[in-house]
Amino acid sequence: MHPELIEALNKQLNQELRNAYLYFSMASFLDYKGLQGFSHFFKVQAKEELEHALKIYQFINDRGDRVVLQVVDAPRQEWRDIVELVSDFYNAERENTERIWRLMDLARRHGDKACEVFLEWFINEQVEEEKNALELLGKVKMIGDNIGALLMLDRVLAERK
Repeated sequence: MHPELIEALNKQLNQELRNAYLYFSMASFLDYKGLQGFSHFFKVQAKEELEHALKIYQFINDRGDRVVLQVVDAPRQEWRDIVELVSDFYNAERENTERIWRLMDLARRHGDKACEVFLEWFINEQVEEEKNALELLGKVKMIGDNIGALLMLDRVLAERK
């Protein structure tokens, strides 16, 4: 692979780890607030991000190049309320989508068809990720200060596989 593409893939691997770390932080905050269903949702989300990082790791290795891990900064630890937390989730997914699109553009610029095919999975995955984040954001905004509705949604989120 072109060195610029290898570097960008390594940065994306790091971004996936950063998002996992953020979602684990969200889960910890939510556990502390007594919202175990929301916490479960974000633990599952964090595990998905780790799986994405591993996919990139394996792709780089399969192409005969080297994975170079980078520092993952400490994520945010506190949120004012659930709406702010879920907004951060949505924004993290939107940012990740933009990064994947730039990676695809880079793969095309370097004529790396194998990388393009690989990245198509991530593009499709990000459509689902953004949809889930946007739906959850809409629900928590709709709930507002209704504690009963929040607890009902918490129960639903606990069932996420």
